[in-house]
Amino acid sequence: MTVITVNAPTGRLSLEQRRTLAETLTDAVLVPEVGQFAPAARVGFQVHFVEREPDMMAIGGRLLTDAGQGPDVMVIDVAVMDGDWRQEVRAEVIECVLAALAEACGLPEPSPSWWVNFRVIEEGSWGSGGSALSILSLLESGVFTEEKAKAIRAAIGA
Repeated sequence: MTVITVNAPTGRLSLEQRRTLAETLTDAVLVPEVGQFAPAARVGFQVHFVEREPDMMAIGGRLLTDAGQGPDVMVIDVAVMDGDWRQEVRAEVIECVLAALAEACGLPEPSPSWWVNFRVIEEGSWGSGGSALSILSLLESGVFTEEKAKAIRAAIGA
């Protein structure tokens, strides 16, 4: 299970941009996580869009509502199950998330005031459907490459 939460000022993202981001943000994490483009794995991903009024967000110690036009602020939180999340894989995800945001927003590059937080939820700390979940039970689903499954087992000591 992967949860991507996009926090943005109210009205920053249009319905069409959210539609695009629902897919592109999912894929930005999915490919590095399972080792390949696997549409069947999308069911394990959720993207949540949270809008906040400008008087509920601040940057540099000033409420956005007081900053006039102000910076283009967004915070994206990516929470993933434990697995093969070496530094270079995390960096790939962060860069892909920022690129997907820039593309969906029609910008040539990501804003420096967009932040991505990448969190790994340790093995056994996820739950759904009335029980705790394990990445190990998903490795035989057919969406992970053999190489990625092997790396995940090694990373979590299984």
